[in-house]
Amino acid sequence: MLDLLNYKPEKEFSQKHLLRLSDYTPDEILQVLSLALKLKKQMKEGLRPPLLAGKILAMIFTKSSTRTRVSFEAGIYQLGGTAQFLSGSDIQLGRGEPISDTAKVLSRMVDGIMIRTFKQSDVEDLAKFGTIPVINGLTDLLHPCQILADLLTYYEYKGSFSGKLAFIGDGNNVANSLLVGCGKLGLDMTLACPEGFEPDAEVLAAAQEAAAQSGAKLIITHDPKEAAENADAIYTDVWASMGQEAEAQEKYKHFTAYQVNEELTSLCRKDYIFLHCLPAHRGEEVTPGIIDGSHSVVFDEAENRLHAQKAVMVLLMQDKKP
Repeated sequence: MLDLLNYKPEKEFSQKHLLRLSDYTPDEILQVLSLALKLKKQMKEGLRPPLLAGKILAMIFTKSSTRTRVSFEAGIYQLGGTAQFLSGSDIQLGRGEPISDTAKVLSRMVDGIMIRTFKQSDVEDLAKFGTIPVINGLTDLLHPCQILADLLTYYEYKGSFSGKLAFIGDGNNVANSLLVGCGKLGLDMTLACPEGFEPDAEVLAAAQEAAAQSGAKLIITHDPKEAAENADAIYTDVWASMGQEAEAQEKYKHFTAYQVNEELTSLCRKDYIFLHCLPAHRGEEVTPGIIDGSHSVVFDEAENRLHAQKAVMVLLMQDKKP
């Protein structure tokens, strides 16, 4: 049985950024999750060790957010540091300044950057041209911070990373990163989506490569019942991601058979948990009875964004011992 709270790392954590989960080894992901559990336990006990005292996190948002902004801002404060909120309309990046210049300037003024934006290349360019840690708070391609919270939640309820997770819906940024996370840690995952809405091929290849090492089974299907069958967890997300609102109605025509409802969850294991990254559209991708029911752990999952991201910030931004 995996004792994640007392996990003993195989190697010293050496990552400089969190750009995509595929960059991380299983050991490094487990180090993040272990530290997240420790920080969560300390906070529940009223302890807030100032592990990042005096550190400044620049938070760049070109996409709006509730959970990402609040969790990072609260997290850095709880760790003794401060945050600077920078919307795309407030900084020169939104007026055409090269991202390389932004990276170089911020590197001389703050200790880390979190960015929530559209293009994955923007995140990677910040890391390429800057000299400080960069954290991917979400792109159209990936959402690694969300998946760290998801994996933490799964462990808290299941005690391990064995079993099966079903994802029902669009092969979007959450699905992409979830495939990689499950593949890295050996958690079987079946993703059910309509034809034409499969996950990114390059990301899927990286996930399958990781799964070959861990023994996880990653399956892509167009049958939601196949995915839900004997699942230990069932996960969904909105059918139209941020920035796709204009095409939402046309897109929804493909997804009506992919609602997570009482009929579908009856195929899961009796002790299944329901996951959703939020915000949710009740009556669309999930029925109120499921998301507000006894199997739903979505608010524990949302809270775990705080703890997982605090762990990421500590591991990336804390001064290294000589």
